[in-house]
Amino acid sequence: MSPVSSELFLPVNNATHKALTVSQFLNRKLRWMTLGGQYNWTEKKYPAENAPSFPKDLAAFIHHVFPGMKPEAAIMNVYSPGDTLSVHRDVSEKSDSELVSISFGCDGIFIVGLDLEEGKEPKHVVIRLHSGDAVIMSGPARFAWHGVPQVIRNSCPVSLCDWPAIADDGSTPRVGEDPYEAWRGWMSNKRINLNVRQMED
Repeated sequence: MSPVSSELFLPVNNATHKALTVSQFLNRKLRWMTLGGQYNWTEKKYPAENAPSFPKDLAAFIHHVFPGMKPEAAIMNVYSPGDTLSVHRDVSEKSDSELVSISFGCDGIFIVGLDLEEGKEPKHVVIRLHSGDAVIMSGPARFAWHGVPQVIRNSCPVSLCDWPAIADDGSTPRVGEDPYEAWRGWMSNKRINLNVRQMED
């Protein structure tokens, strides 16, 4: 067993949770993480204290591609086939600036819809998002209902399947030379979605 897969995440309370190996955590338990503004999932809001800085390199990239946005917070969802994201609206930010959502890895089915006048059939769109696709929710769509009902198994691009076990020059490293060799193939059935938002105007 490699050192990477044998290291442990220790629980706060041993009576209610078991320790997890890194392998168990990455393959079954890791579902989301936050960058910049730390959203409180219990209270459904951002804490009042100052948020950690958003990663500068990622902020520069987002601002370059989407110049109308000031990246301040992001939620990175990690999906496996069988995982879903319930239909919801992003209404916690004090800004109506666009949301930017970027997909990596396996394809995902994305559904988005707008509220219409009472008595009318709701209008929705279903999109199959591929690795590298970006969705911008702006204007009336900024607060639209949206969700992910399905992740498509075995749809990860070949160029990403072995990530993060890929050498900087793109060649396949020899066993023992790459610190991420133990994770070769991890991405092959994962979908990562980076959802970036501006917290305040």
